[in-house]
Amino acid sequence: MIEARHLRVLRAVSTTGSFSAAARELGCTQPAVSQQMKALEASAGTTLLIRTGREMRLTPAGEALVRHASGILAGLTAAEEEVAAIAGLRAGRVRLVSFPSGSSTLVPGALAALRAEHPGTRVSLVEAEPPRSVDLLREGDCDIALAFRYGATGGEWDDLVVRPLLTDRLIGLVPDGHRLAGAASVSIGELAEESWIAGCPRCRRQLVEVCEESGFTPRIDFATDDYPAVMGLVGAGLGVAVLPELAVESVRPKGARAVPVEPAIEREIVALTLPDLARVPAVAATLDQLARTAAR
Repeated sequence: MIEARHLRVLRAVSTTGSFSAAARELGCTQPAVSQQMKALEASAGTTLLIRTGREMRLTPAGEALVRHASGILAGLTAAEEEVAAIAGLRAGRVRLVSFPSGSSTLVPGALAALRAEHPGTRVSLVEAEPPRSVDLLREGDCDIALAFRYGATGGEWDDLVVRPLLTDRLIGLVPDGHRLAGAASVSIGELAEESWIAGCPRCRRQLVEVCEESGFTPRIDFATDDYPAVMGLVGAGLGVAVLPELAVESVRPKGARAVPVEPAIEREIVALTLPDLARVPAVAATLDQLARTAAR
């Protein structure tokens, strides 16, 4: 019989390429990884890994097993949680992944309300930007992923349950002494000659696309995923930026002025989960609280 813990180890070895790296990722010893892989191969009745130099290569049987592992592990988690709820165990566990501005604005209120209503439910949080957060969900490493996208991309999330939360408009940031600091709104074309400070990779791509639609390519002198760093650079007079309104809300800009940008640049904020997990009571309750918090 193939055990779930052995599948987790196989997936870790496949992802990292070695027993030692897999052990570090799983928080165990290399001999433990080796023993579990031997047990899995004995259960499967065939070789799953071949050592090539310092790395491990999957056999065709190993590739097939890894391909099915994520769905199996996600389904198993859903089954365990649902059975516990049916049996009257008033507890649950939710693994949440969120992008940083969501973590500082939407998540705290939602989790506080969830704890007050369901004190036995435990929620863990790690941060990751999409598409990595969505990959973690599909790989079975989280139960809910807060994500965003600029415009609907056909088929991007067709295999997932999508819970729309809100529309987040991007806001321009200019230094306090900038010529446009007091403007009611700013056309993106008015910033064509400015030095730009760009945010996360997905936001960066969107910025370039919007600027090119307005007839120029932005000169990006600084790029950072850290929103306070973006605001600090703008406040120091080193350039201008466009940031999500959620990010501006989460950090008080010093020396920088927020100005609405035209044309409006918006991103859709959603909570994602797998169809099986959506039926788990703790996951469903967390999704409901996120939606309520976003609606306030």
